[in-house]
Amino acid sequence: MRTFLVVLDDSQECLNAMRFAAMRAAKTGGEVQILSVIPPDEFNHWVGVGDIMREEARDRITAHFDVFAKWMRDRQGISPSLVIREGDLFKEVLEQIKENHEIGVLVLGAATEKSGPGPLISKMIKSSSQVPIPFTVVPGNLTKEQLESVT
Repeated sequence: MRTFLVVLDDSQECLNAMRFAAMRAAKTGGEVQILSVIPPDEFNHWVGVGDIMREEARDRITAHFDVFAKWMRDRQGISPSLVIREGDLFKEVLEQIKENHEIGVLVLGAATEKSGPGPLISKMIKSSSQVPIPFTVVPGNLTKEQLESVT
């Protein structure tokens, strides 16, 4: 079964990537895996403080995931899974793809700012020879109706 991998972060465009992945999975009989990566530089404090910050980051990620998962279950009939990793975002995305052979498509949301689509998409494009699966870039400014028409 094909799994759509979506990166969960605090960006606005993440919402469209989630919607797109859920809609495609529902229409193709696939699954959705949501990946969130905690950057290591967030925990360069004393050990105890770093542990507390790490736990708070995991709680925040889980709360965001719960909102997306409820929408996917209620609207699309999809029950996504959550993976939380720590490290460099690009490297962790590649590692997750390598570890889960069911992942067939990486879905990323593009920023709407004039500065570009976002650092992860830019890195994916520059390093596309290292990415073993296709990736879909979903514009962050698409409406729900536009997403429905292209999925």
